[in-house]
Amino acid sequence: MAGIKKIGVFTSGGDAPGMNACIRAVVRTALFEGVEVVGIRQGYQGMLESNFWDMTARDVGNIIHIGGTILKTARCLEFKTDEGTKKAYENLKEYGIDSLVAIGGDGTANGASRLSQNHGIPVLCIPGTIDNDLYGSDFTLGFDTATNTVIEAIDKIRDTAASHDRLFFIEVMGRDSGCIALRAGIAGGAEAVLLPERDTAIDELIEKLSSHANNQKSSSIVIVAEGDKNGGAYHVAERVKEKFDFYDSKVTILGHLQRGGSPSSFDRVLASRLGFAAVRALLNGKDRQMVGLRGNSIVLTPLEEALHFSHFKLEDDLLEMINVLSI
Repeated sequence: MAGIKKIGVFTSGGDAPGMNACIRAVVRTALFEGVEVVGIRQGYQGMLESNFWDMTARDVGNIIHIGGTILKTARCLEFKTDEGTKKAYENLKEYGIDSLVAIGGDGTANGASRLSQNHGIPVLCIPGTIDNDLYGSDFTLGFDTATNTVIEAIDKIRDTAASHDRLFFIEVMGRDSGCIALRAGIAGGAEAVLLPERDTAIDELIEKLSSHANNQKSSSIVIVAEGDKNGGAYHVAERVKEKFDFYDSKVTILGHLQRGGSPSSFDRVLASRLGFAAVRALLNGKDRQMVGLRGNSIVLTPLEEALHFSHFKLEDDLLEMINVLSI
């Protein structure tokens, strides 16, 4: 069991549906194995403030269905300094925490990697971000739920778009990743999707919309990923309207609506598998790894590799389908 006696678990960065299910799995797996668990509230900020919580199996009861994170989360600039990292480690050591499970995105993984490298504390990371932009896992916690939230919104917006012969531009989250936009665009039957990974000229978009209008499409929906190089949904809508006014145009920014809500069945199961696997990996002597899902298997990826190849590659067939299925 690698001599581990007390595991610290924390969430950091943006919250994602499924984080609570993952915390639950980490806590109960560790306790089942006879290892103490400490919840670290507010991520790296909590480490600096010794905001620790000795957790029991009952502390994680009835949370598997709840969005957000019971451990809270925060951004922490101080932790990024050598002095801050050292102080965090000293607080962990004083409390007897000898290993960590970190749940979050690439910023969380970078911080965990630095803490482990500089001070030798074993760390396992679990990808928890709706952006689905970490290498080493086909899916990250929260991505499926966030995508379903977007699809539900698209379905409702389409009812209005069709009723009024309107063109809707819907902006979705994902930072520099177009994963949510692409999958939601296909599942929601969007006429076009603008992605950070692919340059789409406004003239090209207008040509496509004109073709749809000529084919008697009474309405259209364009999904715009927030990291798209054209500058966001409002800017895209303004530029399209300058040259193409066939439809009455409207813009909807879904924003943080996508980050909340009860996790889907997929995210609950994924969270449970990853939390369970992370504890087992720590107890088997693994360190500085990210736990992920590839195919239907749980795999470990070295943190350096996961962070070096930080962005998820979009599937070629999905990219092609957007054009084919929107005619």
